[in-house]
Amino acid sequence: MSKYTLGCDPEIFVGQNGKPVSAFGLIEGDKANPLKVANGAVQVDGMALEFNIDAASTESDWMRNINGVLEILASMVPEHQILPIPVAEFGLEYIRSQPEKAKELGCEPDWDAYLVATNPRPNGELPFRSAAGHIHFGIPETGGDAPVEDIDYIGWLAAKVRELDFYLALPSLFYDADTKRRELYGKAGAFRPKRYGMEYRTLSNQWLGSDELKRWAYRASQYAMEQIDKGVSLFDKYGDVQAIVNKSDKAGAARIIKAEGLILPKGIAV
Repeated sequence: MSKYTLGCDPEIFVGQNGKPVSAFGLIEGDKANPLKVANGAVQVDGMALEFNIDAASTESDWMRNINGVLEILASMVPEHQILPIPVAEFGLEYIRSQPEKAKELGCEPDWDAYLVATNPRPNGELPFRSAAGHIHFGIPETGGDAPVEDIDYIGWLAAKVRELDFYLALPSLFYDADTKRRELYGKAGAFRPKRYGMEYRTLSNQWLGSDELKRWAYRASQYAMEQIDKGVSLFDKYGDVQAIVNKSDKAGAARIIKAEGLILPKGIAV
């Protein structure tokens, strides 16, 4: 059992006949009032669905919670397919036809761990929507009630997020070929401070694609925090990896992954 708990709140699209359609209004639950289900909760998020899980301190709990809530969510939309894809091409006309609440992007700004400043609000006048696979870190030192608006606390978290880019974002380039999502969200170092720790927002939902990827997300996240606890800083060693992540520079990522022996999903090679 790890001292760190992990949660997640991925977004997923729905489709009919393989084509993405808006999920707005399909289920109960929204940002203000998620619908509680076994091992987590579900809600509508704009034109996508979103689920979250109860915090997990073991890999088996992580897998049980994710797969259990996903199964429940799929059962709620039996006439639709679940599409765990990072980008859904709806077309601008279709998006403009949606209710205003469905078109909203984001509920609050996230932070850039490199500038230690908030990121700009994304442009909603685009013909597509994106879906993320945010991972939440419960950090015991916070006591569960840290001051989320305190710049010193935010800076303390930002240093951890810069390290997470090495352990999570760099390997993700080898299973997630999408680059379009970063026009809206998910650049390197994206995070939100939480009272209990932080929400790492760089990854797309592609790690939901298989049980092996889900297990990798857990193992790599826990390993990253263990290395941070030991005082290991890949950021101090290699510097800023924003360009590698944001430009999907696989060659640059591979050099660091190989040199450091970073954890990769089973079956993925660099």
